This record gives sequence, C-alpha cells and structure tokens, in this order.
Amino acid sequence: MDWLVHAFDLTQQWLFETLVQPLAFMAGLGNFLEDAYDGTGWLLVGLIQLVVMLLLIAPLQRWRPVEPVSDRLAIRPDIIYTLIHRLGLFRLVLFFTLMPVLDDAIGWLRVHGMPTFHLDDLWPGVTDHAVVSFLLYLLVMDFFDYWLHRGQHHFEWWWRLHALHHSQRQMTVWSDNRNHLLDDVIRDLLLVTLAQIIGVAPGQFVAIVAITQLSESLHHANLRLWFGRWGERLWISPRFHRRHHSVGIGHEKQVAASAAEPPHGANTPSEGSVVHEVTSVGVNNLGGCNFGVLLPWWDMLFGTANFELRYDPTGIRDQVEQGRDYGRGFWAQQWLGLKRLAGKA
Repeated sequence: MDWLVHAFDLTQQWLFETLVQPLAFMAGLGNFLEDAYDGTGWLLVGLIQLVVMLLLIAPLQRWRPVEPVSDRLAIRPDIIYTLIHRLGLFRLVLFFTLMPVLDDAIGWLRVHGMPTFHLDDLWPGVTDHAVVSFLLYLLVMDFFDYWLHRGQHHFEWWWRLHALHHSQRQMTVWSDNRNHLLDDVIRDLLLVTLAQIIGVAPGQFVAIVAITQLSESLHHANLRLWFGRWGERLWISPRFHRRHHSVGIGHEKQVAASAAEPPHGANTPSEGSVVHEVTSVGVNNLGGCNFGVLLPWWDMLFGTANFELRYDPTGIRDQVEQGRDYGRGFWAQQWLGLKRLAGKA
C-alpha cells in the first residue's frame, strides 16, 4: 500500500504544480493554495474513477447488459452530473459557500466544550493499525449512509428531491450522480459533519468517498451481474441495487405481484429477462428495499433486504403509469425538483 500512496502523492503534486497552482494564481486565489492542493487530490481521485468507469465498467455493460439502451439522449444529463461531481466542481462550489459556515459552526461547538473525538481511540492497540482504523470508519460511514438513504425514501419532502435519481429508466454506469443538487448538498453536509465529529482523517475521508463512489458506479451499471449466494451478502452487486430502482418495488412499502412476473427465484441472473409489465395494483407509500450503499448488512439487519434473482424495469410508478414529467435535460430536472419540493409539480 505504501508504494500506491507514494505514487498518488507524487501524481497529486505534479498535477498541482502543473495545472492547479498556475490557475489559482491567474484567478487571484493565491491565498487558497493549501486548499487548492487538497482539491487537487479530489480531482485526481475523480480522474482515476472516470478511467475505471470507461475502461472497465463500460465494457462490462456492453458484454452483459441487462437490457438494450433505447434512449441514449436520456443518459446525457447523467454524464453531466458525473463530471460535475467526479471532477470536483460540486465540491468546489460547496467550499466557497456552505463549508465555511459548517467549519465555523463546528469550531464554535469546540470552543464551547464539544470534545475532539476520534472513534479509533476507543480500541487502543487494534485500531492503531491504519487498515483497521480505515475499515472501522468505512463501516460507520456506510451505516450512517444507509440511514440517510432511508430518510430520502421516508420523508415526503426529501423524496420529492430524491425521486430524480429514481426517474432514470435507462440505468448505466453514469446514473449514480443523477441527483438533485439540493439533495446532494443535504447528504454531503451531513456526511462531512459526521466525519468531523468522529474524527475521520482527511486522507481517510477522501478514500472512503472514492471507494463509495466507484462502487456505486458499478451498482448502477446496465450490467447483468450478481456475486453469488454468499457474495451478495458481503458487498452490494448491480443486481441487488437494481432491485432498489425497480418500478413499484424499490421505493414503495407494499406492491402486489404482477401477473407477468415469474415466481420467486424462478429467474436466474444468467437466464432471466427484464419484465416489461408493471403492476398497477398496490399502495404507493414511501418505503422500499435495498437501501445499502456499500454493504447489504444493514438491509439484512433491519429487514429491508430483497435478494430475489431478478432484473426488472427501473423508474417510478407515476412516471410509468401517469406520465409524470421528471425532466429530460439537466436544468429541467433541477427546476422540476424544486417545483415538486414546493408541491407545484
């Protein structure tokens, strides 16, 4: 691992000195060089992710797709979302707007008695090892992310924003970052706050976010892939997460089975086909299954796991049955999300 960290550091330094630092001086931001160096790390992580997505996950999609892509124009906004997030543009805007307010608030709490807490100090001698410490923080962050995701599906106002993510009916490697920007702001601020409270080191936080984002890109891919009976219970697969996006299943509390659907477990991942009929029977209440971000353990622990070996159509019931418009382009999707939040769409 040392050589990998060393190679990353050298590349980050080269990228900073070659590209970022000159741009910072040109923009009159020389007093932000330390922050710009940290931002270069995020940029490098994003570039690495894009390379993996293009050279590894995208070819897997072409090799074993769940379904043919019939609407490529619907994927273009997802690519824009991905570039905004993976190249650090979203984080850059947060840095100049909301992050200073959050830092000031946490600093005020520190001054008024909130202790400096490091979670890995609770188990001396064991969590002193860098790998163990990292895995502990990864576990805690993923547990928190599971409950954030359930919140997005539980609270009506939050679902009105998060619904944009579920409105993609042509899921691909680019679909992970298809979110309303306000939804992303809320989630990121809560995750950063937790990281600061439990003492996640900056380098560990970058690594946790990078692993999470890249894994989620795989989860959302148009890829007929599962990890086997036991593997499915160790790490979330594209099949497991597609179930979360399935129309009438992934975000509803109870839905009657469609007559077009085969019996439980009848389709195997290698031979099953996408079911193109969606039942109109059921209760369209917020809820669902398979909320886990990295680990399916929380879904198993709290009774929200669905391990059926199926690949169903993705989207939202009112989108399929009533033609509700969630927007075709980036700005339309953002505007309609705000209108839904205000109860006007």
